[in-house]
Amino acid sequence: MVTGSCYLIEHEKSRFLVDCGMFQGAKATKELNYGDFPFDPAQVDFVLLTHAHIDHSGLLPKLAKHGFRGPIYATPGTVDLAAIMLPDCGYIQEMEVERKNRKFSRAGIPLLNPIYTATDALSMQKLFRPRDYRESFIPAQGISVMFHDAGHILGSAIAEIRYTENAKQQKLLFSGDLGRYGQSMIVNEPTDIAAADYLVVESTYGNRLHKGGPEENAPYLADVINKTLSRGGNVVIPAFAVDRTQDLLMMLYLMQEKGQIGRNSIYVDSPLAVKATEIFASYPQYFDEMTTTCYHKEGRVPFVLPNLTYVRTVEESRQLNKHKGGAIIISASGMADAGRIKHHLKHNLWRKESSVIFIGYQAEGTLGRRLIDGEKKVTIHGEQIEVKANIVNMDGFSAHADYQEILTWLSRFKKLPQKIFVTHGEEKSSLEFARLVESRTGVAVKTPQIGDMFELTLSEAAWVAQDKSLAQILPDESILAEINTALHNLALTQDYEKLLRVRDFLRQVS
Repeated sequence: MVTGSCYLIEHEKSRFLVDCGMFQGAKATKELNYGDFPFDPAQVDFVLLTHAHIDHSGLLPKLAKHGFRGPIYATPGTVDLAAIMLPDCGYIQEMEVERKNRKFSRAGIPLLNPIYTATDALSMQKLFRPRDYRESFIPAQGISVMFHDAGHILGSAIAEIRYTENAKQQKLLFSGDLGRYGQSMIVNEPTDIAAADYLVVESTYGNRLHKGGPEENAPYLADVINKTLSRGGNVVIPAFAVDRTQDLLMMLYLMQEKGQIGRNSIYVDSPLAVKATEIFASYPQYFDEMTTTCYHKEGRVPFVLPNLTYVRTVEESRQLNKHKGGAIIISASGMADAGRIKHHLKHNLWRKESSVIFIGYQAEGTLGRRLIDGEKKVTIHGEQIEVKANIVNMDGFSAHADYQEILTWLSRFKKLPQKIFVTHGEEKSSLEFARLVESRTGVAVKTPQIGDMFELTLSEAAWVAQDKSLAQILPDESILAEINTALHNLALTQDYEKLLRVRDFLRQVS
């Protein structure tokens, strides 16, 4: 699946995590957040955090609450963003649990406890240790780490882990979430990597191509905005508080400058987005050339517009619901699953004059996904709402690389990994991308399930080359007959992924 990113690595005397994310989406998926970790948090020595998005960082306070005391390494931008996002996530959990418990109390149902509170999230922030891009550091004996810009959001990183095994240095690479080439409104493109022995790569858009980028989608966005406002409706945009909101503000700023849209009232209704925008403005060193030009050479500030209002209080947010038309309302969460956006949807979804524009990935089971899939009635805060508004999905604004962009990133390796693990995608997306990578590169590819374990040793080819006795017995006809029987039995189970691995192994042996 796309959310809940978390990897446990064991090396000699060290045990550490790459990411510790929250599961998001359907109810059954969210339930995974409440169970015990499949490891002892107190036995984890340190964490490498690739970026601040909640599906990568959201269970760090729970980790600390259950005994983790080690350092959490991340880029300075990620540390600052996580410092506001994690308490906000804890607060949302408290509010959601409080609302549910009022119903449960009346019904005599046992009450719930939040996974963690805002206070829990604040108390664990002393564990963060910022590390700059391309700064090599040693978190444990025999291990060195370096972060590279992943181009996904502010501070996002590719984690390069070098370790010594049997007197030989190996490199394990985690892509984190990769950004796009030439399409981000603010941050740089993903860093080219020369080589790795093992690669764990995301596949959020592993079987999809984006329809252009923000600039190509700008005329379409302008058309939707202009038509909606002209018929007296509001434009409601669920947007992640971090990166999507800032990219969107940059786009609206440029569209106004070019006269593509009027200077109608724009509201950012998310205290978290307000804080995140302030953090973005404090890290100009992370900006791409276009944004740097806006900030420094031309002296303009794209996050500050005369017709832009940052909504901070609950009362100000409620006042927005009285707007029957003429407003562009940007609010979190981006998948419309929590936060203030649900109130704005409740007041606009039933109105045919209004439009709801989705500009980011919508995970399976979320309200956002159900709306773009065409549901005509949805339940928000216990009330059934008929969907009459214009629902628009623009994935060209996504901060995730599509499959062609990930292949482009892979093509820039001078030495390909000996094994690639495709993760962080819905099942169909991951499997299709894995087959594509394998056919393009010839590298062995795995698509792990939750809980799968792998030993990173020499490749099968290298192992066979060293094992002369195996090469000597393979020509024996009785052994070949046994192999054929085993393959036939395996084919009957329809475990095609295992069949492909066996086939590749036999090719290497022969």
